[in-house]
Amino acid sequence: MVSDDSTLTKNNENPVSGSETTLNEQQEMKNDLTDANDGINDVFSKDNLVEDDTLSGKTDDNLATDTDVEVLSANLLKAEETAEKHWNDLLRARAELDNVRRRAERDVENAHKYAVEKFVQELLPVIDSLEMGLIAANSENADIEKLKEGTELTLKLFFDCVQKFGVQVTNPVGEIFDPEFHQAMSMQESNEHKPNTVLAVMQKGYLLHGRLARPAMVVVSKTGGEQSTDNKNNASNAEQGVYENDAVIGNNIDEQA
Repeated sequence: MVSDDSTLTKNNENPVSGSETTLNEQQEMKNDLTDANDGINDVFSKDNLVEDDTLSGKTDDNLATDTDVEVLSANLLKAEETAEKHWNDLLRARAELDNVRRRAERDVENAHKYAVEKFVQELLPVIDSLEMGLIAANSENADIEKLKEGTELTLKLFFDCVQKFGVQVTNPVGEIFDPEFHQAMSMQESNEHKPNTVLAVMQKGYLLHGRLARPAMVVVSKTGGEQSTDNKNNASNAEQGVYENDAVIGNNIDEQA
């Protein structure tokens, strides 16, 4: 009986030991599964982090690209505004230049057309005086002395008019002959005057602001005796002027014939 109890005891002990072994194995498997799941989760977590980093980098690149486009668009808009402003300035400058050119052409044309306007205004009283003198001369009771006096006043008025515009009268009687301002029409012997002296003026000369407008036509003296070299040269100039005048007068007569 004793041996049977010990046998039963041993038999009872073995099942318990087998159960404990099974539980340990199950617990180990559970732990292995847990570790495997943790490893998988770690792997997925790392992949997600990599994907998040990649997406974040792409997002930053997109943001940078959008910023560059905005900057370029702003610069382009500014450049277009500047170009438009410069174009408008060019158009205004060109229009102003055209206006200046037209005004200058108009001023030049008016200067040519109305250059003698002031001279004409000064000359009108002379014309009026001549017309009144002509009316007085045609009247039945014309007075020669009054006509003469009126003519002298008109002449003086005319000289005053032209003198305002730089016209000077030259009447070189008694002066030495100057071929630059005098034109010798003839020569006369004279013992009372030095050789090449202007004896008479046949037609007065005129200067315009000091420049010769018309030479005075004069008669020049000469002597039949010995002359100095200077006097001979002056006499030669005077005689040359006389010959030239005779030729001009002859040509005019031939043309009229």
